[in-house]
Amino acid sequence: MIGLGVRLAVGGGREALVRLLVIAASVALGVGMLLGMLATINAIGTQNQRYAWLNSGVNGHRLTSADQAPAGVDPLWWKLTGDMYDGKQIGRVDVAATGPHAPLPPGLSRLPGPGEYYASPALARLLASVPAAQLGDRYPGHLAGTIGEQALPGPDSLVVVVGRSSAELPREEGARLIGSILTVPPSACSECVVGAKKDTIDLILGTSTVALVFPVVILVGTATRLAAARREQRFAAMRLVGATPRQVSALSTVEAVLGAAVGTGAGFLVYLALRPAVARLDFTLTPFYPGDLALSTMDVLAVLLGVPLAAAAGAALSLRRVRISPLGVSRRTTPRPPRVWRLLPLVLGVAELSWFIGRRPDGSGAQMLAYMPGMLLILGGLVFAGPWLTMAGARLLARRSGSAAVLIAGRRLADDPKAGFRSVSGLVLALCVTTGAVGIITSVTGERALPKAGSASVRTAINTTLLDNGLANGTVNGEPVDPAAPLPDAALARLRAVPGVTGVLVIHTNPLHTVDPVPHGRITAGLAACDQLAALPAFHGCVPGAETASVPPDFDGFGVDVGADWPEQWPAAALPAAQLAGLPVQEILVGTDGSTAALEQARTLLMVQYPRPQVPWSLAEFRATVSAQLSGFQQLASVVMVVSLVVAGCSLAVGVAGGLTERRRPFSLLRLTGVQLGVLRRTVLLESAVPLLLVSTLAIGMGFVAAQLFLQAQLGYSVRWPGALYSVTVGAGLLASLGVILSTLPLLRRITGPEAARND
Repeated sequence: MIGLGVRLAVGGGREALVRLLVIAASVALGVGMLLGMLATINAIGTQNQRYAWLNSGVNGHRLTSADQAPAGVDPLWWKLTGDMYDGKQIGRVDVAATGPHAPLPPGLSRLPGPGEYYASPALARLLASVPAAQLGDRYPGHLAGTIGEQALPGPDSLVVVVGRSSAELPREEGARLIGSILTVPPSACSECVVGAKKDTIDLILGTSTVALVFPVVILVGTATRLAAARREQRFAAMRLVGATPRQVSALSTVEAVLGAAVGTGAGFLVYLALRPAVARLDFTLTPFYPGDLALSTMDVLAVLLGVPLAAAAGAALSLRRVRISPLGVSRRTTPRPPRVWRLLPLVLGVAELSWFIGRRPDGSGAQMLAYMPGMLLILGGLVFAGPWLTMAGARLLARRSGSAAVLIAGRRLADDPKAGFRSVSGLVLALCVTTGAVGIITSVTGERALPKAGSASVRTAINTTLLDNGLANGTVNGEPVDPAAPLPDAALARLRAVPGVTGVLVIHTNPLHTVDPVPHGRITAGLAACDQLAALPAFHGCVPGAETASVPPDFDGFGVDVGADWPEQWPAAALPAAQLAGLPVQEILVGTDGSTAALEQARTLLMVQYPRPQVPWSLAEFRATVSAQLSGFQQLASVVMVVSLVVAGCSLAVGVAGGLTERRRPFSLLRLTGVQLGVLRRTVLLESAVPLLLVSTLAIGMGFVAAQLFLQAQLGYSVRWPGALYSVTVGAGLLASLGVILSTLPLLRRITGPEAARND
């Protein structure tokens, strides 16, 4: 039976060979996409694991004394801080060994000593390409080597490990004593500050999995059912000449598995071709190493065995009428029409998601279990309800028909709405998934995004002003805690001498205890010199004649949620400007011309002068950092939208072409009776366009409904319209789908000749 099945599949003439190649190509595309998704899921986990060592100084892992170190291990002083260059974040770790057996971070051959540092390859290239005054001077000593790949999340990661003295580093704020390097990934570490949390990982994986698996499964299923009706006729003829149901099932399984197996093998080649493009995606804020896009043994076995087995199961189901009776195919009785109760899964899915509004479960695992059944019910309900909607639209079309093409299309769709809907089911699911995923992600980014800056002067200040607001450890009862030492005159002169610096504003502590002039709570104001304010007019000026002004103690958030309610002139403070220089400092702002050289050289001078854990940021960088993860989600939404629509378009092309092949004999008979070819082409177009447009409207609506219910239950948000990109993409996708249908119409002339009307 196996040999005969192979001969039937490859030796049945040109038509059989083309059918096999189309099945294999379609399955290969679907499998390649599926493998790419699985590899991306694995890469996200691997990438997040590489952040673990950076969190070695968190409270739950650090030592309170050297005596707590494991036996034979010398404690290591550890200080994690952030850094920045031209909008790119740099992770900095200062280390100081207390002995020769201190823990060694991954990616290093040895610990750097005082006056040495190790840099990631990307940072090493950056250090070599820019003047030391802009970046290199922040790291004392010389480059001792590069950090290995096993310690870096991605190829463009900027990380530096700086060697320090064990007598110097412990005195700095933020230094921690550790006895080992943390290996727990951030997703499983509640105190970790670097890397993605479990909720974020679950959102990325959950959204991408649901959004991409369904279109891929539909594509593979559509491909393996290609020319199913022709196979039914052939196997029914075999039954009539004496073949047993077992033999027919074996032949069908071999034929289906052969195409699926060839396609699965080719799918691994498609995955290898896609891997470089997938590696460049950075919706986790950094691209992947190509080697991280790896497949586990279980992934490979699941795809290698699962796809052919699924094809075999589909072939067995498609021949159920042949197993019942060999005449079951030739009689072609009209199947029972679908009933309205097919809408029930959609209703249940909406009800399930609605129930959790105001009853959000605790924990990401419980939340996934709560929302996933409702989403699956809605997706499955669309496929289940599609035939009924197709039948309802077809009956309405037939009743209002004014031409032969409309009447034939309406009658044929009403006669077998399942077959009519099957070819467009992939695109319908893709539209629902795309709408839901994009609606959720767009709404989250819209709710959490920063407001747009106001006037032109405010926008200019955001892009050109450097802010060092980490010079005090917060406030207690409105007073700054542990402010920095006064800024020396020489340091102020060096800042002002940087080419491109337009002004320096130093916010001092306030011995007068005047109240912040901006009404957001009774906290003590900062003090600033009026001549310095005059150099930075975007931050307003003093009343005429004043030397010193009371100003907000913190300009952090200027242009975001700070600055709109500021007075045009700051009130005068009863303190001579000459006395300000000797007061502690709680914040410094440096105005520049916006050039990278000016911003970075000023940042370097501030970091050297005040080596605090928080790096000076430009106000634009503050906004970008807050929006960075949201930008990653936006890119994820774009990937989901494009990939799902491309896969669905392929399944549509395969389904429509397969439908034409299966209906070649009925169409040939119609042509023999005098029906013009143009009428048949309009019939085919209507048979695909009616279910496509009708059910697509419902799919888009259900996508928004599911997004609204999820957002209300999980976050208390309301769904937002995704914007012009979504509208254009969906509209272009529908037009492209109609174009795919139109592209198959020229096949009608070739496959509906008189020879096709004969019985096989």
